Amino acid sequence: MKNTSILILFVLTWSFLSPAQAQSQAEKDTRMRWWREARFGLFIHWGLYAIPAGEWEGVTTYGEWIRHSAKIPLPVYDRFIAQFNPTLFDADAWVRMAKGAGMKYIVITSKHHDGFCLFDSKYTDFDVMSTPFKRDILKELAAACGKHGIRLCFYHSIMDWHHPDYLPRREWETDRPGEGADYDRYYRYMKDQLKELLTNYGDIGVLWFDGEWESTWNSRYGWETYQYVRGLQPDIIINNRVGAGRAGMEGFTIAGEFSGDFGTPEQEIPATGLPGRDWETCMTMNDHWGYNKHNHNYKSTKQLIRNLVDIASKGGNFLLNVGPTAEGLFPQASIEHLQQMGEWMAVNGEAIYATRASPFKHLDWGRCTIKESDKSTRLYLHVFDWPVDGKLVVTNIYNQPDRAVLLAQSERALEVEQTGEEIIIRLPEEAPDPYDSVVALDVDGKADIGNPPEILTEFDIFIDSLKVEFAAERENVAFRYTVDGTNPTAGSHLYARPIFINQSATVRVRCFRDAKPVSGVAAKTFARVEPRSAQLLKNARPGLRYRYFEGEWDALPAFAQMDALKSGVAPNFTFSPRRQEERFGFEYTGYIRIPEDGMYIFYTASDDGSRLYIGDELVVDNDLLHGVLERRGVIALSEGFHPIRVIYFEKTGGDALKVSVQKAGMPKLLVPDDWLWHGEE
Repeated sequence: MKNTSILILFVLTWSFLSPAQAQSQAEKDTRMRWWREARFGLFIHWGLYAIPAGEWEGVTTYGEWIRHSAKIPLPVYDRFIAQFNPTLFDADAWVRMAKGAGMKYIVITSKHHDGFCLFDSKYTDFDVMSTPFKRDILKELAAACGKHGIRLCFYHSIMDWHHPDYLPRREWETDRPGEGADYDRYYRYMKDQLKELLTNYGDIGVLWFDGEWESTWNSRYGWETYQYVRGLQPDIIINNRVGAGRAGMEGFTIAGEFSGDFGTPEQEIPATGLPGRDWETCMTMNDHWGYNKHNHNYKSTKQLIRNLVDIASKGGNFLLNVGPTAEGLFPQASIEHLQQMGEWMAVNGEAIYATRASPFKHLDWGRCTIKESDKSTRLYLHVFDWPVDGKLVVTNIYNQPDRAVLLAQSERALEVEQTGEEIIIRLPEEAPDPYDSVVALDVDGKADIGNPPEILTEFDIFIDSLKVEFAAERENVAFRYTVDGTNPTAGSHLYARPIFINQSATVRVRCFRDAKPVSGVAAKTFARVEPRSAQLLKNARPGLRYRYFEGEWDALPAFAQMDALKSGVAPNFTFSPRRQEERFGFEYTGYIRIPEDGMYIFYTASDDGSRLYIGDELVVDNDLLHGVLERRGVIALSEGFHPIRVIYFEKTGGDALKVSVQKAGMPKLLVPDDWLWHGEE
């Protein structure tokens, strides 16, 4: 209970002492402006791993993780220092290629997980100055970026497989025991290098952290690092991986954890936009971040352009990766893709830079980006599928059209007509671009799009009553709603304030203007439920029973049918009884004591899979392989003891399991020790 109180205090301290205290939202918006307008950047993964080029002892599928994945002993890997001599490296050429592709910033690995530094550091000999090359790569890139007007940014790994004080060691490094290592001493080393990066290379746009998922890094370190970096360069932007709460490859931070300035989806594009949140998808051109000479599985230029457009249409940035060769060259396929993307951007870049997310929920023929002022709006209509009949139909729009042109043929206005909630644009027979032809449509006023309104509630089940609210990003509309499942009409209930329902119901709502419907219908069904009954627990004793397993799994196995290697009682969902760092699992069983009747949200944040049951009901399903990912579920519970079962497995990489609970209207907290019991019924 004491530890839980400390955690809550720490989270609250963040809330009150965060940069928001010294920086208003307007000031943050000013700091983020260039990044939000840029939309497109180049990621560069380069280091010693370019020398083996993905191949080791006959295996050809490695990348920048080759030292870990191929289990290369440190003395062997260190030999690459004497081989790193990229005599064909030309910082000016790299920056010109990025600029020619339409990119506005470059993020390069100052240090990756192997610990090798591409810059001149006085705190280590494991850097570029100890190689035959003996040139500060970041210094040359800084000069080239300044010359060509590109923002230079640094990726810096928190994890370091080379430094003697970094912990934990790799599981297979039996020749490198961790005795005598001091993680705080490593942290001081990391901060010293960050100071070098932020004082020796001019203004840095972004510090892009990674490698934060191992158990030695925590939220305290993340918060301190964020403050330290901002203290050196107040206008710098810092990604969320500086913290310890990233939810797997989806790239967003678990609620309540420190989240930096923007989220970092990796190799994926969120299915929907995220209003009010900054995010950036980082993605490889092929299957690896670092150079692999055997990997020719490149995405097509068409896919890369459409990925860029898809991301911009959802309000995000695209950070596209290149892994240079050991000689210092971009692979030829990467060069060609950058050139082709640059040709598209030269014509259509205004439909990407400084745009906002699409106001449309869905468009059958492509995507939309937008630039908006009080008096007019420009909609950039990205047409992936050219209409056979020459008519581009934009539905659910209520603005008066002004003018439309193809960006590729801007001197020629297109014929536009409006019929009710549709704008029809007549296009030429042939698309000017095979991947994405962009129509710029100017309309009067702010975008007035007929998306259905949102129905806002905390849950879709309730005990006594449920508050329901409606919202839409539109002007001059009224909400009409029903609670009997029928579609709203001009005579239905008029929404003026939150409504409360006390019986199971299907709520439907629609936007109206001048007694005419101007949106689709939104609908949600809500169920009134009885709280699950508590159970009598005899001989109640603190803690949960656990059973411990070892094995190789990609998803949760049937632990109930397996013999455990260890069993006992633990005070909470702890891993302390485990015998190895990877490939293990736990089953925790017992009772959770609920303090009062109510709706309860349970969360599991796990790496890898987990599930949480109350009685026989699956409340949280967080199964399968992933990084730290949080899922949640809700259940109505009465005061007293309820059976709880949590199962968890870890394969490789980082491990984590946090089980949290939140009563409606109360703060979320880790399940306290004194809520967990076992005994006889």
